[in-house]
Amino acid sequence: MHVAIDTNGLYTTQAGVARYIRGLIKGLTQIRPSDLSFFEFAWPVENFDYRQPQRSLKTIYRELFWMKLAAPRLLVRNSPDLLHSTVGYQVVPPRGMKVVATLHDLAVFRHPERFRFWQRRAGRTSLSAITKADRIICISRFTADEGINLLGIPSARIDVVHNGCEFHPSEALPAEEKPDFELPKEFFLFVGSLEPGKNLSLLRDAYQLANDQGKSLPHLVIVGARWEGVTHEGLPPRDWHYLGRQPDSVLIYLYRRALALVFPSKYEGFGLPVVEAMSLGCPVICSPVASLPEVGEGAAMFVESTPKAYADAMNELCVNAGLRQVMVECGCKQAQKFSWRRCGEETIHVYRAALQE
Repeated sequence: MHVAIDTNGLYTTQAGVARYIRGLIKGLTQIRPSDLSFFEFAWPVENFDYRQPQRSLKTIYRELFWMKLAAPRLLVRNSPDLLHSTVGYQVVPPRGMKVVATLHDLAVFRHPERFRFWQRRAGRTSLSAITKADRIICISRFTADEGINLLGIPSARIDVVHNGCEFHPSEALPAEEKPDFELPKEFFLFVGSLEPGKNLSLLRDAYQLANDQGKSLPHLVIVGARWEGVTHEGLPPRDWHYLGRQPDSVLIYLYRRALALVFPSKYEGFGLPVVEAMSLGCPVICSPVASLPEVGEGAAMFVESTPKAYADAMNELCVNAGLRQVMVECGCKQAQKFSWRRCGEETIHVYRAALQE
């Protein structure tokens, strides 16, 4: 079984999709059975910044030339039995080649306001084409249901394979590293790309509400890069600290010391920060939306998506050490379920099923 794995996502995003691709390859490498060989294929040119026209030219080349002309020729030359399209369905394979595609979420359909015009157009085209794949991996049961309801994917062609966790308790972790910033004694943590769907504005309102009530909340440390072009939200509260994108070593340091991860996201296909936090003993406060009840199950503190609910929950964790300890223990147990090794094992089963059809 010779498999081509599309790794273009490593060069176009630094968000959860890239973590998925790296994690999958890590898991496959850990368990590689004797009947499996695979290779990565992509146009290995990074396109992360927003400078124009460079970004647009790279995107046009990748999507209109490399994926449509160069990629199929590369597949013919390497003769894989199967193509794993890790982000939707972007490369049309040679005739007769089996395809497994991964469906991460359908945010571009559910929340189109979060995306630019070209992102909406390209995203919808790729997601609509995913129905052509022989097998479709969904990273949560929630995403599987979205695929069935919004794209009409037959349930018989769907396999739910949960993401793994970069900081799984069974694996050795990189050494933690203190950030180049003097941390407050107590702080809450937010991790995620700073776009409207992550709902950071709700936390702004929660902090304002607490201040109005004379209940000052501990500082908020924010890790993540703001999308260029996102509407300016005004000056941040005095007790908020933006650290930008940070390496995993710093993330580990922060997760281990935060009072909790506060994650008011409106829509998640999986919710990697939730699992990462739990695996490192960091309680999680989030809302019961999309995939988060499935991933956080009984280990996270689920609250309504309102400023009052978040302010109350954060205050509760500040004063209730017993509750926090219970959440730490439950979170570590829940995080055990999500490893990249398990993700790799279940993905191999999907490959075999696709080749046998």
